[in-house]
Amino acid sequence: MGQRRADVRRRGRDWERSYTRDEWLDQLASSGAITQLPADKRAEVLTGSGAALDAMGGRFTVSMVTVAMVAARAGALPSESA
Repeated sequence: MGQRRADVRRRGRDWERSYTRDEWLDQLASSGAITQLPADKRAEVLTGSGAALDAMGGRFTVSMVTVAMVAARAGALPSESA
């Protein structure tokens, strides 16, 4: 017996978040590949990033998109018509 196609729904939202220099550096220091760098290299990246952010005025805005895909296997949920 083959499975029927699932009902898939996509939900999304565009949003923006402004960061100050210090907020971004705090976030940057604890995420991604930078956490795997030796302390001296991590400090170098943070110093360079701080200087770049200062040159941009010390604040910037990131545009983001959050997307959620929701699906239920066909027949897994009670029928809406019941």
